[in-house]
Amino acid sequence: MVTLHIEHAITDFGTWKQAFDRFADMRRDGGVLRHRIHRPPDDDRYVLIELDFGTDEEASKFLDFLTTRVWSTPANAPALIGMPQTKILDLVEQS
Repeated sequence: MVTLHIEHAITDFGTWKQAFDRFADMRRDGGVLRHRIHRPPDDDRYVLIELDFGTDEEASKFLDFLTTRVWSTPANAPALIGMPQTKILDLVEQS
């Protein structure tokens, strides 16, 4: 399993979540198997997202989609502050 880890500051979680939900079909079509959303308990203006894929190629392709089609357009990412930090991670061990 491969995980695309994304984290970034936001202006408002409700606005961010509505925008995130609008892209559910694109996540599915892009190979996302499941996702997790995390928030620090002491910072309601920050999110961490993990998107799981079957391959590195799918994760890289979806990251390119996010960078060029979502995060680059304020209407698609209305609550985003700055550019997200991302990493593609290979699962090494799980218990």
